[in-house]
Amino acid sequence: LAADKLMMNPRLYATFLLWLLSELFEELPEVGDPEKPKLVFFFDEAHLLFNDAPKVLIERVEQVVRLIRSKGVGVYFVTQNPLDVPETVLAQLGNRVQHALRAYTPREQKAVQTAASTFRPNPAFDCATVITTLGTGEALVSMLEGKGAPSIVERTLIRPPSGRIGPVTDGERQAIINGSPVAGVYDQTIDRESAYEILTERARKAAAPQSESAGDGWTLPGFGGDSSKPASRGRSGYQRETILEATMKSMARTVATQVGRALVRGILGSLKR
Repeated sequence: LAADKLMMNPRLYATFLLWLLSELFEELPEVGDPEKPKLVFFFDEAHLLFNDAPKVLIERVEQVVRLIRSKGVGVYFVTQNPLDVPETVLAQLGNRVQHALRAYTPREQKAVQTAASTFRPNPAFDCATVITTLGTGEALVSMLEGKGAPSIVERTLIRPPSGRIGPVTDGERQAIINGSPVAGVYDQTIDRESAYEILTERARKAAAPQSESAGDGWTLPGFGGDSSKPASRGRSGYQRETILEATMKSMARTVATQVGRALVRGILGSLKR
């Protein structure tokens, strides 16, 4: 999923990813504990998910990460600092790959201690010391073993099957899209009729008969018509209010409001005395 533009709005990005995980969790069938997941997500710049995130959002992420494993889905959070991931979420993660951390500030020193303490110790070396001395391509690695227990942390070189730094080119991306099983299904944008447009059209059609009835020769009392006749009824059958009647009612309401305020002020004033 190319989210290079969506990432510019962190809250929207976090909401979308949470919705995606929730949909997968609710829709995918239970498969137990498969040897290999059938779908794996790598969430790069994971701190965007949790920066200024409300408590309920973090709890939801924790729940999904903990339970979605039984659906055959793996989740990896990629971030430069382990402190970017809340402890409640960090505790649910089984496989850990920790590259070098530099401890130049108090926060970075705390991050080193946090990362070192989360590994299963190896008697051969001190994690906190090794993390700060790892070279390019080196990492401390701990994976879940056969019965789900974390393995002893090991210092090793990482060689991905194939990889490079930077996004794919436009041509490569187009080739991937063309080879997709849903190629051609979502290529054309369809602007369906929205609920707003449907309701607007209904309101326009409903107002049309009323507009026609308004021109059926209505007259206002005192304005050239017969004042002895009541106002005409529209096609809907209710009595339409004339401009003069509406004006009189508005004036009556205004006078009543002013009189009411004067009475209240008088009563409150007498109570104060």
